[in-house]
Amino acid sequence: MKQIILITGGSRSGKSSYAEKLALSLSAAPVYMATSRIWDDEFRRRVVRHQSRRGKEWTTIEEEKQLSRHQLEGRVVLIDCVTLWSTNFFFDSDSDIDESLDAIKAEFDKFTAQDATFIFVTNEIGMGGVAENEVQRKFTDLQGWVNQYIAQKAGQVVLMVSGIPVKIK
Repeated sequence: MKQIILITGGSRSGKSSYAEKLALSLSAAPVYMATSRIWDDEFRRRVVRHQSRRGKEWTTIEEEKQLSRHQLEGRVVLIDCVTLWSTNFFFDSDSDIDESLDAIKAEFDKFTAQDATFIFVTNEIGMGGVAENEVQRKFTDLQGWVNQYIAQKAGQVVLMVSGIPVKIK
């Protein structure tokens, strides 16, 4: 049965570890779909830290944009994370919000048309102050609209606050 779950929150709020535990509670062999590009050495260390938490029960797929290329019918799929996935569309479109949002929505709809359980992890980057530069303000807008779109489609939404899950929907 198709299910969409959105786990959201700030940086280091416990989103990923909560999502991983949830996925393992739903399946003995979940799929971890990693959407990030490796931007620099510090980010590579973050990726390695995430990888080291996962055991052999996980199937890991690295996919920067075209999630729907992977047929995952009947599986529990953790997508980590929407923010990095959106970043890939944003920079590939030369920071065009409309083009990025349209492409993300279309890919999300195509991917989640499969009969699977999808757990999306995302960041609430708009909860802080207004960014001082135009590119960051544009990305914050894009991310907020993407999060709203996914939240509307999700059957469950959980906000992580200081490691504590708060059910929103």
